[in-house]
Amino acid sequence: MVKWNSRKTGDLLLLANSVLLAIVLNQLASLYFFRLDLTEEGRYTIKKPTRELLRTLEDDVYIEVYLEGDLNSGFRRLHKAVHETLEEFRVYSHNKLHYIFTDPTIATSQNAQREFMISLASKGIQPTDVIDEQDGKRTVKRVFPGALISYDGLETGVMLLKGNRTQGSEEALNQSIEGLEFEFANAINKLSGVNRKKIGLVTGHGELDSLQMGSLYSGLVESYDVFRTNLAVKKPLSEYDVLIVAKPTRLFSELDKYKLDQYLLHGGKLLLLIDRLEANMDSLSRDNYFAYPVPVGLEDQLFHYGVRINQDLVQDRYSLRYPVVTGTLKGKPQMTPLEWPFFPLINHYADHPITRNLDGSPLKFASSIDSVKALGIRKTPLLFSSAYSRKVMSPVKINVNDLRKEIKPENFSSGPIVLAYLLEGKFGSAFKNRFLPEGMDSTGFRVNGADAKLIVVADGDIARNDINQRTGQPQPLGFDNFSGYTFANQELLMNMIAFLADESGLINARNKEVKVRPLDKQKIKNNRVVLQIINVALPLAFIVMLGMVKVYFRKRKYGRFQKTFSGADGVVK
Repeated sequence: MVKWNSRKTGDLLLLANSVLLAIVLNQLASLYFFRLDLTEEGRYTIKKPTRELLRTLEDDVYIEVYLEGDLNSGFRRLHKAVHETLEEFRVYSHNKLHYIFTDPTIATSQNAQREFMISLASKGIQPTDVIDEQDGKRTVKRVFPGALISYDGLETGVMLLKGNRTQGSEEALNQSIEGLEFEFANAINKLSGVNRKKIGLVTGHGELDSLQMGSLYSGLVESYDVFRTNLAVKKPLSEYDVLIVAKPTRLFSELDKYKLDQYLLHGGKLLLLIDRLEANMDSLSRDNYFAYPVPVGLEDQLFHYGVRINQDLVQDRYSLRYPVVTGTLKGKPQMTPLEWPFFPLINHYADHPITRNLDGSPLKFASSIDSVKALGIRKTPLLFSSAYSRKVMSPVKINVNDLRKEIKPENFSSGPIVLAYLLEGKFGSAFKNRFLPEGMDSTGFRVNGADAKLIVVADGDIARNDINQRTGQPQPLGFDNFSGYTFANQELLMNMIAFLADESGLINARNKEVKVRPLDKQKIKNNRVVLQIINVALPLAFIVMLGMVKVYFRKRKYGRFQKTFSGADGVVK
């Protein structure tokens, strides 16, 4: 017979109820999935567009991360962040995402290592040499901060180490951590190929050709369907998600301008890369060479939309270097790379998903942009020159021999100067209250537009890659022949196009922020002994004191108990 009032029965019932409650809560948790991020900046929160992308995967994704092996503290932090990000991806993909970490240096022979590294480089994963100092010894370690992503028989490489290198290695690592979600999500979205957007490269006005835009074109075809379109051809522009006009050198007809205007007013997305002045490096050795305005016919239209590209060139103390003959040695000219102020190196960006955590991007013969009044248009300046820059009004004398002259810092104090604008909103037609171009009727003509986006960059060469003189092939966009460094021009333009074409908002993952709360190393050094006492001695003293207090109260409690229930001879009565 069960004794319901017994203590044993009550304990068993309590245990049974606890187990039952745990089972019920577990079942409810499986039905209603949620995760809590208790960090202040939402470090572990995956953006909604990324979650939607992972939720709708039709096939498994396999990711092999090569950030493994003997890493220093900075890259171990990046390794940990990659692991945390991919684990979140795995959860939101319902286990359709699989990842492993591989050490690329484990190959048994040098030939095997070399072949493996060449194969990684061909997939866009470049090694990085890290100088590490321990116990006074300096060692150089080769790290592969990249990953290979495979999906449905396709694969692509992703570089995980990005960020602005001018801000220091630790800050660049932190910026790389902030960009992990976007890098992985963007690569998966590119491989999945769902709803590929159409990009139109406008031709017919002397724009950059296939070879001059080879690098950017190769990057675009990986993510989009790219077409060259001539505005003179009777083909609707509405089928293109983004139109790109890259460095036109000839006038746009009124009909072409009308087509761009109506494309924008019907909710189109437009990227304009325009040179306001004509400057050619091949002519710079002439003493009487001047850069004059190049009218392309879009000036009045842009003014109506809210910006004006000025007839000037921007000079910046922070610029690319250009080799100049500075002497001879044994009859041979000696080349010295000197700062060329007409090639400003952009490191000052807007706090925007397009430009967040970008490395430097050099421009060539860029002009300044002013904002003018346009009702209903939101304007975001994207690119700025440094504080040590100035404007030189047209006509601008340009001579490479001027590099030998000493630069006066007091002349470069007009910055920062805006070099690119993002315009968003409902544009008004530039053809309002005007006769329409010949051959066009008013059918479908819009005076007030739908929500649209327009990016204007006052430099057409930002999309122009150099050509390898030996092979005749385009070099990577942003590659500097003299330093061997590849700047972020390609990434900047790809971000611009992604922002224009991305309706899901996947690029907003670039806004993720990871706050670094570093310790003050100098303060630690000055207060080393005090900090050691606080962190080591005080906790031990607190534990000892807590034990002594506990013993004291224990003795006091059981001492009273013994006096109450014991006789004089100590025997319990």
